[in-house]
Amino acid sequence: MKIFNYPSRSAEQRVARIIRRGLVFQKKDLAAVSRICENVRRRGDQAVISYTRRFDSKRVTARSMRVSKQEFADAAKKVDRSFTRALNRAASNIKRFHALQRRRSWMQAERPGTLLGQLVHPVDAAGVYVPGARGGETPLVSSVLMGVIPAKVAGVKQIVMVTPPTRGGGVSPHLLTAAQKAGADAVYKAGSAWAIAALAYGTETIPRVDVIVGPGNIYVTLAKKILTGTVGIDMIAGPSEILVIADDGARPEFIAADLLSQAEHDVLSSAILITDSAKLAKAVVAEIKEQLASLVRVDIAEESLQKFGAIIVIKEMDAAIEMANRIAPEHLELQIRDPFEVVGKIRNAGAVFVGDYTPEPVGDYMAGPNHVLPTAGTARFASALSVDNFIKKTSLIQYTQKAFRREAADIMRLAEIEGLGAHARSIKVRL
Repeated sequence: MKIFNYPSRSAEQRVARIIRRGLVFQKKDLAAVSRICENVRRRGDQAVISYTRRFDSKRVTARSMRVSKQEFADAAKKVDRSFTRALNRAASNIKRFHALQRRRSWMQAERPGTLLGQLVHPVDAAGVYVPGARGGETPLVSSVLMGVIPAKVAGVKQIVMVTPPTRGGGVSPHLLTAAQKAGADAVYKAGSAWAIAALAYGTETIPRVDVIVGPGNIYVTLAKKILTGTVGIDMIAGPSEILVIADDGARPEFIAADLLSQAEHDVLSSAILITDSAKLAKAVVAEIKEQLASLVRVDIAEESLQKFGAIIVIKEMDAAIEMANRIAPEHLELQIRDPFEVVGKIRNAGAVFVGDYTPEPVGDYMAGPNHVLPTAGTARFASALSVDNFIKKTSLIQYTQKAFRREAADIMRLAEIEGLGAHARSIKVRL
């Protein structure tokens, strides 16, 4: 991992490359996903089952696509107590945090004769995508909790989950136990772009939903991009990233482990350290080399660090904060002596992790805030997945005749300026 001194041309070039990487896809991928979506729209279950048998499991049928009560019961018997304990604690923390995000309808009557307000309602149905890895064999339990629980807290009536089946045609017992704990109403064995299209359009088996949330591979992401507008989408996420700001009091082994925790995700992931200590920078490089040796996903991590990793040595901490706001990272760790002195200066970040003992995985699994976060600089304008993703806000307006007459002339004048005569007439006819 290379060390850059800032300010310098090489450091600027490295930062610019990291910022620009974003969502990378080829035109052929976009075309392929468009065909999949259209196929599912036209052929429904037949298309979904065809894709599922081709890419995931030959055992899935229209009848077995929905996880049965018996499968849920069997799953509960296959998980151990330590998993159940961890699951319960995580679910409880996530539920409590998201409960604080609930919004209420409100009304106000500050202007005489008017009643104005906002009606807050949950969407009727939500779909939660849970990725699979290695043919659905790796259970991404945290994705279940982070997608289903906020929808449940929001009051969504129907919450369905889709996830790729294992080669044997089943779903991991850990995923099913998590889905039941979080409050999913149904789980379907479908993955990739065809699962997203099925949720967006509805099929004979999979119900149409109003909002789709959850991370996935490039095909999932492109399907969400294509279907935005047909259905509500949480965000178009790019590769994962972490930025650590540290001073000379930080522990190099902590920082190295945290950088690698993101680098192992994907070759496009970004891991950055910004520090005012050249000594710490060198120590972190040494630690990374040592920890890489025992990493299972070493090839991915090495390529990620080579392409989009950086250790940047700055002269003062204000420059580190300025650069963090410019990069707008998904995860920002503050491993400095007085982190709360600078927290208020952070404007652009998906989530901020404060102190030496708050590594990013704490947020991934247990803390409570959502781990579905804006990536690739989109934290400049986007936020974490929350209860807000599952609600609608409807404006409420009422005028008395007296209030109407008081403002009628001004309304007509504005309508006339815009050349909308019928709008003006709608007011005048009531005078």
